[in-house]
Parts: sequence; structure tokens; C-alpha cells
Amino acid sequence: MNKNPYLLQIGRKIKSTRLSNKTKIREIAEKANVSNGLISKIENGRTIPSLPVLLAIIESLNINLSEFFEDIAPSTENDYTYIKKQDYSLIEKEKSTGFKYYNIHDHVFPGFSCAINLLLIDPKSTRSYVTTDGHEFIFVLEGSLDYHLGDEIVKLKEGDSLFFNGKIPHLPSNTGEKTAKLLVIYMLS
Repeated sequence: MNKNPYLLQIGRKIKSTRLSNKTKIREIAEKANVSNGLISKIENGRTIPSLPVLLAIIESLNINLSEFFEDIAPSTENDYTYIKKQDYSLIEKEKSTGFKYYNIHDHVFPGFSCAINLLLIDPKSTRSYVTTDGHEFIFVLEGSLDYHLGDEIVKLKEGDSLFFNGKIPHLPSNTGEKTAKLLVIYMLS
């Protein structure tokens, strides 16, 4: 059984359905009357769609509601969650080279959702700036990097942390010679 909370599973389900149908983001966005950027942010877990937007997207995927939601289930409530390293799932976020995101855990709390990822950034990696509809906490486990926040650059090294409003366009850039390893916590309201 998938242990991820259903709200955070929606974006992954949209993306997997779209990819299995060999449909481009642009096509879904046009049919749902939303922007390409919004579809990308939903698929990559950077925002949660409103109900009318979600319904329009599902309709544009040519899938009925019950089929869309059949394997999306809320997590069971326990006093703790134990996740083995081998159970971390590699997830594809924005188009990039040298960025590997692993989903460790997702949880829905009253009023906000939280996603915890492990991010590996290779030297000379590339990606565009992104935004997230929420806040982000970054903890550098290994390596060093420049974290671009709008027009500012914050230099981070092993053991440093950064908390910021994800609506600021941001981009981590590996400045070292080895892979940087980050713990990234997204808090979406």
C-alpha cells in the first residue's frame, strides 16, 4: 500500500497518467484552461490544485474520476513511521541534469502538507529557477553549494541550513567537486 498522503499523491498521479498517455504538459494545460507552469508545479509537488482545477485536469487526461483515484489512499495513522533507505523512491521533478530527488516521506497535517526529500546535486548540474507554493527548509548533509534566492546568493557548506519562502525563485548550484547531498523539507499550505 502506498504510504504517501493522498493530497501529495495527486501530482504524481497526474504526471504518471500524462506520461503513460504520451501527452505533453502544454496539451493538458490547454484543455484544462490553466498555465503550463501550474501543471508543472502540481506534478512536481510544488503546489496543490484547487478542486475545480483538479477536476479540469483529470478531465483533460481522459480518465474518469474513480479510475484516477483508485490507487490514491490516505496514509494510515500511526505513532511513528519507519522507512528504510531502500524504500526511498526516486522522483522526477523539473527538467534537469544532475539533480536526483528521492522522496523519503510525505505527511498531511491540519492546515499544511509536508514533503521530505533527499536531493543529490552533481557537480556542473543544470536546472532552471523554480518556485514552490510554501516554505522550504534545506540542510546540507554533504558538499557545498551556492543557493540562489532571487538576486541573492547564499553560500552553504556541510552542516548549514536555509529556511525560505519558496515563492522566491530559487536554484541550488553545486560549487564543489563532489556530489552535494541535501535534506529538503517542503511545507505547503
